[in-house]
Amino acid sequence: MILFPNAKINIGLNVLSRRSDGYHNLETVFYPIPLHDSIEVVEAESLSFNSSGIVIPGHANENLCLRAYELMSRDFELPPLSIHLHKQIPIGAGLGGGSSDAAFFIKLLNEKFSLGLSTEEMEGYARRLGADCAFFIENKPVFASGKGDEFQSVDLDLSAYKIVLVMPPVHVSTGEAYRGVKPQSSEYPLIELIQKPVSQWKGTIKNDFEESIFKTHTLIRGVKASLYENGALYAAMSGSGSAVYGIFESVPDQLNFTEEFQVYQF
Repeated sequence: MILFPNAKINIGLNVLSRRSDGYHNLETVFYPIPLHDSIEVVEAESLSFNSSGIVIPGHANENLCLRAYELMSRDFELPPLSIHLHKQIPIGAGLGGGSSDAAFFIKLLNEKFSLGLSTEEMEGYARRLGADCAFFIENKPVFASGKGDEFQSVDLDLSAYKIVLVMPPVHVSTGEAYRGVKPQSSEYPLIELIQKPVSQWKGTIKNDFEESIFKTHTLIRGVKASLYENGALYAAMSGSGSAVYGIFESVPDQLNFTEEFQVYQF
């Protein structure tokens, strides 16, 4: 059985306050984009995991797909599986690739073995694996609050626009991003700003991580500036970076990025 977990971008990200559990209260809008990994699962004599494509840092035993299997095997009798993940979503980019892999794997287990889990129950498992993991269960645009796992549907459709996603040759860790951010209340509720036309987002919808990340990673700051110079209606870093996206009415024939940058268009 094969599934294709997709990435997401954050439209706006306000870090509001630090929580007693070590997380932060935030507000953001998650929007799915068609950049995919692939996961293939077959029953086997023993549990195994391997990957191809982009090299995944850390030990294979720590992969979120295996953690999802171990979590759900506490409640269900699951057979041993051979799991192959082909990684194409950039890592350390703020695109939620690892969280998406885990959430899609939960959905795969539910379907393949007829576990009968509801959406809410699958989201419950996903929340135990990562703050944004539960988003990928329903995988539709949402306003997210709390630590990023409390959802409210938003009527947001960007299909009439072109999205350019640029991945510079820079890795930003989540820890680095949070160390540089100063939690504060947002001046205007994001849930209201997101309802305005895309042409009005610039200057009003912001990502709180950009201020500190742009100071230490000028290459990322330059990507955002370049997207605006090329005519983007709105541009921002996704999540804690380092990927930056621009929303265009039409994309120019030439974008000013060298071969060391990964550029995707949707």
